[in-house]
Amino acid sequence: MESRFDMKFIYTGIRVRNLNRMLRFYTQAMGMKQDHRGRMRHGGVFLYLKSPGRVRRIPMVSTGRGLELNYYPPGSRFYEKPRAGTELDHIGFWEKDVDKTYEDLIQKGARPAVKPFSEGKFRLAFVKDPEGNWIELIGHGPRRRSKLRK
Repeated sequence: MESRFDMKFIYTGIRVRNLNRMLRFYTQAMGMKQDHRGRMRHGGVFLYLKSPGRVRRIPMVSTGRGLELNYYPPGSRFYEKPRAGTELDHIGFWEKDVDKTYEDLIQKGARPAVKPFSEGKFRLAFVKDPEGNWIELIGHGPRRRSKLRK
């Protein structure tokens, strides 16, 4: 059975309790470089790290993409009381049509986690795989059409 998917694995996100400590570890001990930093509308902060130099793909294992450190403060809709085993936050896939893929994955056995929403220029959604691991779907948000004035 042949399947064709347009999804591309882009990164892994992990939950962190102390963002500065983890940034120091991954940059100083692991040699990664901070690529960008952002704040989420619910108050969380993310840092996107990359390995220095050219991205190297390891066949059948990884695409050589990045690592995202996620800090969710108490009160954020994604906050969970820290406990061992909850540090893997989610895996992310770039998708052309987030809404359609979200519905398709639900039909194929994924469980809904966070319905599609827009944040800045991106469209995002989250589903859980059959064992409860979070999967982020991210793509470009709908393009805003300029209104022509007469």
